[in-house]
Amino acid sequence: MRALAVSLLNEQAANWPGARIDRIVYCTARISSAHNASGSQDQDVYLKALLAAGSVDHIEYGNYISKVIKRPLATEGSRGRPVLVEPDWPIKVQAQGQPVAGALFMASVATFEEKGSDVNVASHLLVDVLTGVVDAVMLVSNDSDLRLPVREAWRRLPVGVINPGSGYTAGALSTSAGTGVGTAHHWWRTLAATDYRGHQLPDPAGRYTRPPGW
Repeated sequence: MRALAVSLLNEQAANWPGARIDRIVYCTARISSAHNASGSQDQDVYLKALLAAGSVDHIEYGNYISKVIKRPLATEGSRGRPVLVEPDWPIKVQAQGQPVAGALFMASVATFEEKGSDVNVASHLLVDVLTGVVDAVMLVSNDSDLRLPVREAWRRLPVGVINPGSGYTAGALSTSAGTGVGTAHHWWRTLAATDYRGHQLPDPAGRYTRPPGW
């Protein structure tokens, strides 16, 4: 992560002259070994390797929760928006021999959610900005729930927002480059597969080696 952060910062040398990385905070949650033993073991190696290699300075942990939810079946529409599946041939829903208008297919599924990481990101962002320990911020996230803390950061110092996926950057994390601090420059970047491939951890990282299959 540090190598990637330095590379991204170097791209912005004209906007942020003389900037350097002060601290990298990684917010995540540990996978439950009860539901995914191999994934939990692999993640444990990865997190230890991050610290051993000096790739991050601090890891802030949220939680994974598991539960059963009931939701209508849907397909993926434009920009990932759900399109609800309605009965049609070859499968129809009837009541007393008549089609049921507007019927939906419902499913009961297990879900595993990472909780608290977005709050941890927001908390670290606001604490660092409001206590004045940083002059600029690089945020790697595309979580629209961060709209308020990012907006407050924009008002006070330059912010670089990095979308870790290949889709659209959330509209809540977009604004004009002159917002807030005026002459200081905000910027946006979307990561590609080449960014990840070009900034891998060393193998081994300290005494930790890449898990088989990675």
